[in-house]
Amino acid sequence: MQYREAQPGDPVISELSHKIDDNRVVLRWQWPEGAAVVYIAKQSADAGMNGQNEAEVLPPFSSLKLFTREEYKAAGSYRDRIEGIGRVRYTVYPAVREDGDTYVIRQQDGANQLELSTGRAKIRYAVHHKKSWFRSRKTVQIQVTAEVPVPQEALCYVKKRGGYPSDRDDGTLYPFTAPFAAGRNVLPAVEVGGDEYVRLFFTDGQKYGTVYELVPE
Repeated sequence: MQYREAQPGDPVISELSHKIDDNRVVLRWQWPEGAAVVYIAKQSADAGMNGQNEAEVLPPFSSLKLFTREEYKAAGSYRDRIEGIGRVRYTVYPAVREDGDTYVIRQQDGANQLELSTGRAKIRYAVHHKKSWFRSRKTVQIQVTAEVPVPQEALCYVKKRGGYPSDRDDGTLYPFTAPFAAGRNVLPAVEVGGDEYVRLFFTDGQKYGTVYELVPE
């Protein structure tokens, strides 16, 4: 078995779509002529947040799920159980037999691939400001409680003088230096001015907001 770039005349997948049915993902596509089987890859799409472009990494053959035309006709779809929370990438590879070998077809048009969200993991946070009577400065204690591990680059905190910041650009932004474990994370206290206030934000709301939900406590 080996991967091969799609060539003229090769069967290709089209009209790939999905829906969520209770605790399962339901995939449907236009089955191509000339292919008796397909191989289905399921990968985490969240891994790309660590700097890897998973869409360019071919999955090992041992991880692929064989699915036949007869199975598809009988069920009218491919169904897969939802496990965990986050973004998932499905790729449906048509396969052909030639000269005694199986070729798994790579499509450059992306029509055989889709990403979907199985839900957003909650990140609850609390920011406690504490000021002593005889000091002009105060300490800030940040606590983050996450349903799943969260990379440090997903979150930042912003400090603003005179009131709470409204977004990541409304003040001075500070990155975190360590990832957050699933469960309760109590961060070392930081010292700020007496009239300064701190709030947490996503570093990139468009990127991380589809995976996590940031909830103040």
